[in-house]
Amino acid sequence: MFGTESSLSMFLNTLTPKFYVALTGTSSLISGLILIFEWWYFRKYGTSFIEQVSVSHLRPLLGGVDSSSPSSSNTSNGDADSNRQSVSECKVWRNPLNLFRGAEYNRYTWVTGREPLTYYDMNLSAQDHQTFFTCDSDHLRPADAIMQKAWRERNPQARISAAHEALELEDCATAYILLAEEEATTIMEAERLFKQALKAGEGCYRRSQQLQHHGTQYEAQHRRDINVLVYIKRRLAMCSRKLGRTREAVKMMRDLCVFQLMKEFPLLSMFNIHENLLESLLELQNYADVQAVLAKYDDISLPKSATICYTAALLKARAVSDKFSPEAASRRGLSTAEMNAVEAIHRAVEFNPHVPKYLLEMKSLILPPEHILKRGDSEAIAYAFFHLQHWKRVEGALNLLHCTWEGTFRMIPYPLEKGHLFYPYPICTETADRELLPTVFHEVSVYPKKELPFFILFTAGLCSFTAMLALLTHQFPELMGVFAKAFLSTLFAPLNFIMEKVESILPSSLWHQLTRI
Repeated sequence: MFGTESSLSMFLNTLTPKFYVALTGTSSLISGLILIFEWWYFRKYGTSFIEQVSVSHLRPLLGGVDSSSPSSSNTSNGDADSNRQSVSECKVWRNPLNLFRGAEYNRYTWVTGREPLTYYDMNLSAQDHQTFFTCDSDHLRPADAIMQKAWRERNPQARISAAHEALELEDCATAYILLAEEEATTIMEAERLFKQALKAGEGCYRRSQQLQHHGTQYEAQHRRDINVLVYIKRRLAMCSRKLGRTREAVKMMRDLCVFQLMKEFPLLSMFNIHENLLESLLELQNYADVQAVLAKYDDISLPKSATICYTAALLKARAVSDKFSPEAASRRGLSTAEMNAVEAIHRAVEFNPHVPKYLLEMKSLILPPEHILKRGDSEAIAYAFFHLQHWKRVEGALNLLHCTWEGTFRMIPYPLEKGHLFYPYPICTETADRELLPTVFHEVSVYPKKELPFFILFTAGLCSFTAMLALLTHQFPELMGVFAKAFLSTLFAPLNFIMEKVESILPSSLWHQLTRI
């Protein structure tokens, strides 16, 4: 035993400072290479290589079974479903509450000198207009032929001039729509033009309805006339809502929702008129009807939206928010109603994590774009722009949101890799939002961000520590040698103490035989 100690002491005394420099330098190099590989693997695959190996290979060896692991065929099917869901969630949608370009967006530009709409957003609107308001038989009617070219024009003045030219030929509904959207400078003027468009559109609809079964050409005309008529009525309802005639707007929107649910008119589902209806009902504080609309549209088969999720959260928060106190809740725990409200908030935040910062006024609002990306910053702006007043009207609702919304991220530490109630947060939102939102004066929200895995942080710390040791050993070799010997002596002191105790307890003859073995 004493021979072993003397050999170890002699070995430590023979080590030169160069050995310690080489040792720490090599350790720093190896840990640096591991750090670089871990970072590259994390950037490419979104997970830590060491963590993945430990979960995939070491857990089965230790007897752990991953019950959630499906068969290979199920995995491939699940991946395909996830990919399809990601594609649908990254799809850009028409904003159901989009403002009027002439009466609202242009007025903002005149006052501030800023352009609230991006070129990409306006280009998408032009494509929507061509889809809704044109068909292959437009060349048969001169006014429709002019409007078909007008919707493709990039210059606003050229579009307005073409609409006036079409109206000189006949009463053209789509020409009135263009003038109401882009030339009217007030909501009242836009409403007057939409009423003229409604009169012309109803005439076209009656004529095409009688001829729709005479061939595919007339059937296409009839579908176009339905789109035009629904669009006009929806915008008239929005005019009534903006001018304070909310009950009238609700009645018109209820009638339009009947059309939206019909499978014969698939394009009408793009309007999402039920979201206009929800906002108007909240303005009337008719919460029972709001709940009835949510029960119809908050269905697993329909695409979710921030309006659906956050309105459901608002209704559940309304039941408890006026008496909610975080101090009292921490003492006695959450009641069933409070738990339901918190779960609804977590569900909403998981769907779109950008909304709370706008509702809590931690981030400034801008005018919403004409198109939104579900679960993105653009949808959050569009929702908060119209619904912030409804949250403020419910006493304590914003306080409850403030106390609970960040807990969602503790439930989902890696939102880009996995979700809880929804699919993982889509990676494509930031790129699309930068195209939809004016980044010149608005900072796009990119939450939630990935958290770095533990092994990357550990490897970075180890690399930095060993590099510092190598530098100190190179600069102060004698002093670091003393420290190294003292550290190793301290490290081996418990082992030496145990060996001495064992030697004192065991008989010397037995210990001699063990050492010989």
